Amino acid sequence: MDQHLLIAVMTAFVIISAIALCVQAALLFGIYKATKTVTDHTTALMPQTKVILGQASNLLGTADTTLQEGHRQLVDLGAKAGEIVDSAKQQMAKIDSLVTDATSRAHNQLEKVELVVDDTVGRVHQTVGAVHNGLLAPVRQINGLAAGARAAVGVFLKGGRPNVSEATHQDEMFI
Repeated sequence: MDQHLLIAVMTAFVIISAIALCVQAALLFGIYKATKTVTDHTTALMPQTKVILGQASNLLGTADTTLQEGHRQLVDLGAKAGEIVDSAKQQMAKIDSLVTDATSRAHNQLEKVELVVDDTVGRVHQTVGAVHNGLLAPVRQINGLAAGARAAVGVFLKGGRPNVSEATHQDEMFI
């Protein structure tokens, strides 16, 4: 290779390196300015941040106190609820025994009432049978005898056979 070509290539690379170094310097200066701006803004926000952090610290202290008090009240409420549940269980046990006792007594009384009703119905049947056999049967017999006597007296008083014009509905069935 030729020396001039080598020097020209080297010169081109040196120029490219110089341009790259200038670009890097410009970028470094831009980064410096951006960092300086961020630092200025951060410095301006620091007092406000300290105030907000102080308020947040106070708020966290108040919240912690409130949570501890709420926890204590919840524990108290839980204990009272447990007592109420225990009392309710005892009352339900008493009510259950009372209902069981009342139910057994009611069943016993119903059995006694059923026996009394069965006995009463049996006696009523006996009384109805006695009335039927003792009073109604003779009354029917007397009514039968009276009807027969009436029919006999009617036949003797009318004398003879009835006219066709005087026939009743029952007589027409046989005519």
